[in-house]
Amino acid sequence: MIIPIKDGFTISTNKNDLDINVIYNFLHNEAYWSKGIPMTILEDSIQNSICFGVFNGNPQEGNAKQVGFARLITDLATFAYLADVFILPSYRGIGLSKCLVEQIVNYSGIKNVRKIVLATLDAHDLYSKYGFTPVDPERYMEISHPNIYMQK
Repeated sequence: MIIPIKDGFTISTNKNDLDINVIYNFLHNEAYWSKGIPMTILEDSIQNSICFGVFNGNPQEGNAKQVGFARLITDLATFAYLADVFILPSYRGIGLSKCLVEQIVNYSGIKNVRKIVLATLDAHDLYSKYGFTPVDPERYMEISHPNIYMQK
């Protein structure tokens, strides 16, 4: 599905439209949460998620450049985890992240989920505009390997 968002930018939920090299370069080299991620793991994560590509142009018309990405890990019934959200630095500040998050939280495939969670160090203001609130630390537990992809 292609969703026009603003000023010629679109969001596609079609995995065939994704530019895996753009996604890989950002997540492997720039994102604090996934530095060093191997391509094979990235490919598996995309294959097993609902993905949202942000494009300057329309990828169905062959004139688009991917400028952002996000994915939902979900059972489509009760729970979803929002992950790997980014807009390339040269396209920030024009409202694309707002458009992206708005499309994700209103995505028909997750309209009945009980809980959507995410983790962020620096985008609390963005997500709070779409209903995300801090979690109760007494309820949540985790197993965390934050530097699992970093070379040793």
